[in-house]
Amino acid sequence: MTIVRDEDVLGGEPRIDGTRVGVRHVAARVVDENRSPAHTADQFDLSLAEVYEALSYYYDNIEEIREFERANEAAFERLGDTALKPKEPVE
Repeated sequence: MTIVRDEDVLGGEPRIDGTRVGVRHVAARVVDENRSPAHTADQFDLSLAEVYEALSYYYDNIEEIREFERANEAAFERLGDTALKPKEPVE
């Protein structure tokens, strides 16, 4: 078990090998949402060891993970600006 990167999976974000679960996703559940590591493991179908490995990577590389979070938020904002919106009602 290890943390890997692949530009073709999650845009190169660090993730748990053999999954599409990013370190950012695990940290969001445990750190930001205050979920237990055991609950997070259950929700993502991971072993508890994989969750702790992802958390270890997160704490060793917080700024890197936060940068991925900022980039992801910016991408969603750009999509929202270009998404189709309903026409204004005719009065």
